Amino acid sequence: MGDLRRDGTGLLRLAGATDGATDGAGRADGAGRANGAGIPLEIAASYRARTRGLLGRTGITGALLLTPAASVHTLGMRFAIDVAYLDRRLRVLAVRTMPPGRFGRPRLRARHVLEAEAGAMAAWGLVPGTEVTVEKRAGRDGAGGHRSGA
Repeated sequence: MGDLRRDGTGLLRLAGATDGATDGAGRADGAGRANGAGIPLEIAASYRARTRGLLGRTGITGALLLTPAASVHTLGMRFAIDVAYLDRRLRVLAVRTMPPGRFGRPRLRARHVLEAEAGAMAAWGLVPGTEVTVEKRAGRDGAGGHRSGA
C-alpha cells in the first residue's frame, strides 16, 4: 500500500457522499457524479511543492493535493480556486471557492487540502461527506501504490 508522503502524480476517485446528498439537479448520489472516474491529480507532499502550489500557473487540469495541510491562501494566484478540506481518512470536511488574494481559515480536523479550478468540484459532485481515494502512479523508483485513506 502506498502513502502520500512523496510528491508525484496519480488519479483521484470519488466515492458516494455519506450524508445522502444530491447534486445540483436534485439527482441522488451516483447520478451524474464523477464516481469511479479518475481525475488527474498532482501530489504536493514536500515543503517546497506545498509552498509553490498553484502559484504562477494560469490553470490546472484536474486537482492538486497538498499534504499535510490544514489551510491555504490565494495570495499571488491568477485564478479563483475550489478548495476541499480532507480529514485523515480522505473524507471531505468542507468545500469553498476562493478568489485570488485571500487567506483560508484553518480547519481543525483537516489533514489534506485539495485544490482545483473554480467550479470543478461542483462539476465532479464533490461535497462534504464524500470520500476520495488516491491512486499514485509509479514514481522514479518504480514504487507505486494505492491509498484509500484508512
